[in-house]
Amino acid sequence: MTLMMLRDDALFTTTDGFGVRLSLPWIRSLPVASASDLQLQVDGSPVEHLLVALGERTVAPSALAFERGEWFVQDRLVLRVRGALEPGAHEVTVSYRLLIPYLPGGPDAPLTLPFATTRTLVLDAGAAVPTVSRDVA
Repeated sequence: MTLMMLRDDALFTTTDGFGVRLSLPWIRSLPVASASDLQLQVDGSPVEHLLVALGERTVAPSALAFERGEWFVQDRLVLRVRGALEPGAHEVTVSYRLLIPYLPGGPDAPLTLPFATTRTLVLDAGAAVPTVSRDVA
């Protein structure tokens, strides 16, 4: 069973643009470095210059490979984009690869799985149900 990657409140406004909170679609916590090849599309257009927020820092998605933090099951990885997004509903697509370090995927490598999801989200919509999720720091 995988968990929903984009919840109702995933799309939100930031001081310099917008963000997308991505839930971990796995049954166990994993190192942040397990995520690779992050891609985001909004309304069918690929987002260039995507950043990932880790607490007060932002890093390029390719830099996640060097991070030592954990992505806990209930926490959400925050994707950040500079530039405004119009109010209202937007089709959001996120895709990436997730390395599962404790499962073999071949003779010399761990299992790596592709994940992708598309959802129509309303900018700054609240959660339908109260959440205990935090942003990955």
